Amino acid sequence: MFKKILIANRGEIACRVIATAQKMGIQTVAVYSEADKEARHVQLADEAVLIGPAPSRESYLVADKIIAAAKATGAQAIHPGYGFLSENAEFSKRCEDEGIAFIGPRHFSIAAMGDKIESKKLAGAAGVNCIPGVNDAIETAEKAVEIAKGIGYPVMIKASAGGGGKGLRVAFNDKEAFEGFTSCRNEARNSFGDDRVFIEKFVEEPRHIEIQVLGDSHGNVIYVNERECSIQRRHQKVIEEAPSPFISEATRKAMGEQAVQLAKAVKYQSAGTVEFVVGKDQSFYFLEMNTRLQVEHPVTEAITGLDLVEMMIRVAAGEKLPIEQKDVQRNGWAIECRINAEDPFRNFLPSTGRLVRFQTPHQTMFQANTTDLYGVRVDTGVQDGGEIPMFYDSMIAKLIVHGKDRNDAIAKMREALNGFVIRGISSNIPFQAALLAHPRFVSGDFNTGFIAEQYSQGFRAEDVPHDDHDFLAALAAFVRRKSRERAASLSGQLPGYDVKVGQDYAVVELGQGGKNRYVSVHVAEFAGKQGEAQITVNGKTYAIASHSRLNDIRIEGTCNGQLFTAQIERGTLKNPLALQVQHNGTRIEALVMSPRMAELHKLMPYKAPPDLSRFVLSPMPGLLVDVAVQPGQKVQAGERVAVIEAMKMENVLFAAQDGVVKKVVAAKGESLTVDQMIVEFE
Repeated sequence: MFKKILIANRGEIACRVIATAQKMGIQTVAVYSEADKEARHVQLADEAVLIGPAPSRESYLVADKIIAAAKATGAQAIHPGYGFLSENAEFSKRCEDEGIAFIGPRHFSIAAMGDKIESKKLAGAAGVNCIPGVNDAIETAEKAVEIAKGIGYPVMIKASAGGGGKGLRVAFNDKEAFEGFTSCRNEARNSFGDDRVFIEKFVEEPRHIEIQVLGDSHGNVIYVNERECSIQRRHQKVIEEAPSPFISEATRKAMGEQAVQLAKAVKYQSAGTVEFVVGKDQSFYFLEMNTRLQVEHPVTEAITGLDLVEMMIRVAAGEKLPIEQKDVQRNGWAIECRINAEDPFRNFLPSTGRLVRFQTPHQTMFQANTTDLYGVRVDTGVQDGGEIPMFYDSMIAKLIVHGKDRNDAIAKMREALNGFVIRGISSNIPFQAALLAHPRFVSGDFNTGFIAEQYSQGFRAEDVPHDDHDFLAALAAFVRRKSRERAASLSGQLPGYDVKVGQDYAVVELGQGGKNRYVSVHVAEFAGKQGEAQITVNGKTYAIASHSRLNDIRIEGTCNGQLFTAQIERGTLKNPLALQVQHNGTRIEALVMSPRMAELHKLMPYKAPPDLSRFVLSPMPGLLVDVAVQPGQKVQAGERVAVIEAMKMENVLFAAQDGVVKKVVAAKGESLTVDQMIVEFE
């Protein structure tokens, strides 16, 4: 067994590998860029080596620097994590040539599966179901349209070296095929240095279901169940679960056996994933093989009780797989939510900056621990006060729960999301909460088009319906009452000017455009029971008990005997005196005041925000890679104005209305802040 390994990655996956290495008594070496010098993975590792500037092409993607770091520290093996160099056959071969073990598959397996065109041919030869399409690189957009017509719309246009949703478009007509081909080529060239593109039939109402395989150097290959990954946004997975609520036992077995056939055909040694697209009739077709550890591997670990990172390390050290196919278990139900640094209410634009507060839910499951299951686990590479840089992926954590069945897992996940505190940047937690409460998700009736169909107009606050909105008002009144009690208990108050607690309040929910909601609330405390009160809202009674402190963001307690977790804090952008209450993805901003003050508040005139329609503002921090207009130019609504790059994704800004460009304020190549002006119209 290795004595020391180097992790050629960053973020949560680097921390994940370190956890298993520590369990196995193996020393770890972290590598880091200048942007990551304070990162969590650097602090957790036994040693750390600086490998270059912030951009990944100058640090995490430079094989020479990583090999040099391994040699300098005496690391006998390199774990590549996922992304970066994890599926780079040349890097795997280079490690082998340098006498360093690569904790992953052999270079020839990576090469065989890394090319989507060649992998399709190989899969077909191995007896794996393949999807109709043209598997040769297409040279021109005109040819792409011609081929798409021949296959029949809809078609999927994919970059051969693609991954992570980049270099992938779905086209329903000639225009989309033409434009999609051009976009795919450009994205693929920029992201992977390989602009080959191919086309295949797009399966309608498809599910994305993948099989986890494990192989060793002794010719043994097994499959360890499947993962349901159909909840995707722009081809990026959002929620993953294991097992799938859709496929039958027979389909599971057939998919697993085909995945093993393919793995054996390429002499696969390590953990890998064979991805399938599954039609509504349970017909399934090979998509691709990911020759690395997947982001969503924890859900498989939860239901099987296997540490997949440990398996990878043991196989790389030459050991045999410790289990056979008949030993593979499937216990309970696991769900993973990807917590991303993005603003779901602003079209999921990346959100970078400092994590002012980062408080995970209470964990009972931990990385590298496969005995304490049926609980909550958080995999993350960040910590309180850490920085979310704009150079890397937007995922900041993975929230994993394991329940006895699917409904139990959903309930656990909703409660865990309620307890996940993230401040300083925006996160997609409200969106995740909305998905988990959606009737179609709860029933298991969804496919890869689910998010695009259900949220075609984008995601708005009203898309998160709370099952009991008055509970939020009751919570606001409860916290306000606690703060009044505390103020009243302070000594030294002047007679006649002392704080009166009171029992009748008005909760004013601050709405858009000055449309506020006024609710009368009565609070009756339980005699002698501190931290408990009976609150009446709209004729409903809420007996709330909580011993959380007033300065805690996360408040835990019971309401009418049922446990709850919510988030409450004082001061919002709209009003520094308001309380922000957050529960089950719904967030309200509320003022709690006396009934008389509420009457006067209704008379206050509404001050409208300034009109910013004449300006194109940067919706996020990022790099301005293109400005498509110039002063004096006439621009129509919907016309491309600028392109901003952040977190490895290009975001195109369009004109909201017709107009003439007055001046271009920001220059190409400039680093922008949120709401920085780019273009002004006359």
